[in-house]
Amino acid sequence: MSIVGYYIPLFGILLVVLSVRTLLLRRKLKIGIGDNDNVELKRAMRVHANFIEYTPLAILLIYFLEQTGGYSVWIHVLCIALLAGRIIHAYGVSQIKEDLRFRVVGMALTFLVILSTSVRLLFAAISTW
Repeated sequence: MSIVGYYIPLFGILLVVLSVRTLLLRRKLKIGIGDNDNVELKRAMRVHANFIEYTPLAILLIYFLEQTGGYSVWIHVLCIALLAGRIIHAYGVSQIKEDLRFRVVGMALTFLVILSTSVRLLFAAISTW
């Protein structure tokens, strides 16, 4: 199994946790669609949506980098950084009295993974031309 294959289940579990958290909050607040201008639900929805917006591409990029070979330690570092970034971001944005440092650190880790992996893949592609 690829290295990324060991991390994907963790991202899957995190997605389900964020989804169930939002569903339970909707149930508690009796809000089936939309957010009814509820700040707590808005935050839960954005945490869930942000995870969906960034995580799949980041994982795919890491997987492609892994397929270029020879980067096993780097692949682990990228997966751990992405997982940490997503957890830190989710925690920070979930707080009603948000400490922006969590959001910034979480997104910085996520962006660092996406950017560094994209640049490395771009150089790999250019070198094969």
